[in-house]
Amino acid sequence: MTDSVASESYTNPDSTMGSTTVMNGRTSPQSRNLPRSTSADMDGDHEMKVREGAEGQDLLESSLRLKPYEAQRYRKRALWVSWISIIVTLILAVAAFTVSIMKNSVSAFGFGFDATLDVLSSIIVLWRYNNAAAVHSAYREYIACLILGVVFILSSLCILGKAIHDLVTQVLPEVDDFLFIVSIVSGVVCLILAVLKFLLGKILTSRALITDGFNSFVGGIMGFSILISAEVFRYYDSVWFLDGTIGILIGLTILAYGIKLLIDMAPRVRQTDSYERFE
Repeated sequence: MTDSVASESYTNPDSTMGSTTVMNGRTSPQSRNLPRSTSADMDGDHEMKVREGAEGQDLLESSLRLKPYEAQRYRKRALWVSWISIIVTLILAVAAFTVSIMKNSVSAFGFGFDATLDVLSSIIVLWRYNNAAAVHSAYREYIACLILGVVFILSSLCILGKAIHDLVTQVLPEVDDFLFIVSIVSGVVCLILAVLKFLLGKILTSRALITDGFNSFVGGIMGFSILISAEVFRYYDSVWFLDGTIGILIGLTILAYGIKLLIDMAPRVRQTDSYERFE
């Protein structure tokens, strides 16, 4: 008799756990009676799902690899590199445009435009990382890349227009020591900046930083191309079109990269924007 009463009054814990329901991401009041370890496991699963969803929708991969203090340290380094890039490339842009006007160099004009583009892209990176809380924000990242794509396209059109005009009118470049100095300094400085931006972009999984690094890399190539085309023209004046040809190739490269950025980033901006409004 006692055994039958005990069996009737006994409640199976599994049945209680099975009656727990989840609605809109919240557990029902029944879950309050669960053992603490069980509740913790369920909370852990929920947090994992939120993190997985955030990684795909709203956060960059760096959020899973970097600790908060590490992310902020690299964010500050990105800001410092961007400020240095703005100051240095602004000086180089003025020097390149001066050379272009004085020596009729299409490559120098193209480098001046690319240096100006580097200033703009570094300003965009500054906006991208000026908010410490948004260091892993995918939406902010995609917006920055979208703006960079537009700037790249506009810059490439100017470079192509200048190069084609000078080829048609057969403008010949002039060569002197000042042109060589500007070329070497521009090439070395831009390549150093490109390496720093590539490294930081890889750590922070930032395509905006990598794009800025790509622009600095192109600037370095253009700096050396001024030197190469001028040196070739010094000994072979029949190859006067080399300078303009290099300008066209660089303009097409920047144009292709800008178009690719727009194609890649426009859908992602819409996706993350919808996700943020939903949240």
